[in-house]
Amino acid sequence: HRRAIDALETLTGEAVHTIHIVGGGSKNALLCQLTADATGRPVLAGPDEATALGNALVQAQALGLIGPEPDARRAAARASAQPRRHEPQGPQGPWEQATRRLSGPPQ
Repeated sequence: HRRAIDALETLTGEAVHTIHIVGGGSKNALLCQLTADATGRPVLAGPDEATALGNALVQAQALGLIGPEPDARRAAARASAQPRRHEPQGPQGPWEQATRRLSGPPQ
C-alpha cells in the first residue's frame, strides 16, 4: 500500500492524509493496522458492506429520498455505518527500510 500511495501522491501532486478500506478487507483488523503502520497514515475501516450501501444510496436517490449532492450521500453513509479508526503505531524506520529494499533493483 505504501508504494501505491507514494506513487499516487507523486502523480497527482496531492497528499493522501487518510486511507479508507471498505468491503471485506475492512473486517480484518490486522490488515487495517498494518496498512496504517506501513503508510504512517490513519486508516478508516468500513463499511463492511460497501457495495450494498452504495446500491441502497443509489436507489434512495432514484426514489427522491436523498438528493444528488455529495453531502447528502455522505450523511446517509455515515448514518448507516461508523468506520473504525486505526492509527499508525510504532517507528516508521523498519517500514521505510522495507520500502527502499522493495523499490530497488532485484537482488
